Amino acid sequence: MPPSHISGDRSLGDSPPDGILYRIGGPLDLDQVIELYRLSTLGERRPVDDRACMQRMMTDANLIVSAWEGTELAGISRSLTDFCYVAYLADLAVRVSHQRRGIGRELVRRTRAALGPRAMIVLLAAPAAETYYPHIGMEHHPQAWILRPGQPWPA
Repeated sequence: MPPSHISGDRSLGDSPPDGILYRIGGPLDLDQVIELYRLSTLGERRPVDDRACMQRMMTDANLIVSAWEGTELAGISRSLTDFCYVAYLADLAVRVSHQRRGIGRELVRRTRAALGPRAMIVLLAAPAAETYYPHIGMEHHPQAWILRPGQPWPA
């Protein structure tokens, strides 16, 4: 069974020297998630004021890896995947206060490990984060297309 279908959460190995503990699954407290999104700047591009939508985003994602410093949610990787071919990494968020400590890189590494050896990770980068992803080993793919909500369908 894919790791995201495990009830409750589970730790993913030993806590590194910086004291960050990584977990796979949930459930996660919605208030902590919204706070994280706001304090990571991802909240600028996510519906953080729409609690029902944010709850569905967490509930319906089928692979979530979280980073914790004590009881504080420090980072999250939220993906939708089939666990064999592709995973859409919808959100990668790390509190600004915790950035530049390798947490984002580790969240992506652990997401990849949970997917298995054949699944690729695809994401859309925020303009401010565009230079981050090559730094962690991802390659740019120029053929991406978006159909935005409310955009008229061509006649």
